[in-house]
Amino acid sequence: MPMMPDVARIAELIREAVEAEVLPRFKKLAEGDISEKKPGDLVTTADIEAEVYLERLLMDALPGSLVIGEEAISRQDKTLAPLEEDRPVWVVDPVDGTANFAKGDSCFATMVALCRRGEVLAGWIHDPLSNKTAIAEVGSGAFYAGEPMRVGNPASLAEMTGPMWKKLEKTSQENARKGLGDVPRKIGHYGCVGHEYIHLADGHIDFAQYGLLQPWDHAAGVLLHREAGGFSALVNGERQYRAVQTTGNRLLLAPNEEAWRQLTRLFNS
Repeated sequence: MPMMPDVARIAELIREAVEAEVLPRFKKLAEGDISEKKPGDLVTTADIEAEVYLERLLMDALPGSLVIGEEAISRQDKTLAPLEEDRPVWVVDPVDGTANFAKGDSCFATMVALCRRGEVLAGWIHDPLSNKTAIAEVGSGAFYAGEPMRVGNPASLAEMTGPMWKKLEKTSQENARKGLGDVPRKIGHYGCVGHEYIHLADGHIDFAQYGLLQPWDHAAGVLLHREAGGFSALVNGERQYRAVQTTGNRLLLAPNEEAWRQLTRLFNS
């Protein structure tokens, strides 16, 4: 495999793409700049153009690599098959939180992961408006704007905080009545998984469970959380997440393995 690129350099390239194609369009999208890939699933010109821009930069930064972007996959221009191959693959979500971005909400991000044979080697989550980037590389820790990140350390389920859909909240309440644990404190989903992962890795929230496991949504964030000391695994089979895992399972992230087992029992029994 080619040499790992400098993670700080990749962060600079992400910022370059965001400044060229995303920020100039924030709160300035015309009606024709927003469309639907399918009902309720928005895409904007910022998503499309930023992905094209990033593809060029990332492939130049790591010769022999390939880029898989959310928008190219949605158009069926590319497949996820290269993620299984013995070559470096960049996974790109040019604008995570497109619905927020389209309505002028500040909660959106750009996410990039570098993978090989389904394993995530490095990840970047960039917050365009603060111009801060969360970076993780296998075995090197997690950092946000250069500062180390560390997951929270709640003493009990009742002290944990995280996003829950109504169905998950109802299940946890039912299982709590059966004596399977206390119900954690619920917050709403952000509409931007990139910001949820940053808050998981810095201890601002403690847990999250996801059922839609597209690699552009999770590859960078799972590594960031793991390198910040967190524990995550797929609920069915208790295997660690890999970028090739997209269907038929749920991903649960927690501060540590014991908390993960308690949350699994509460959420999925």
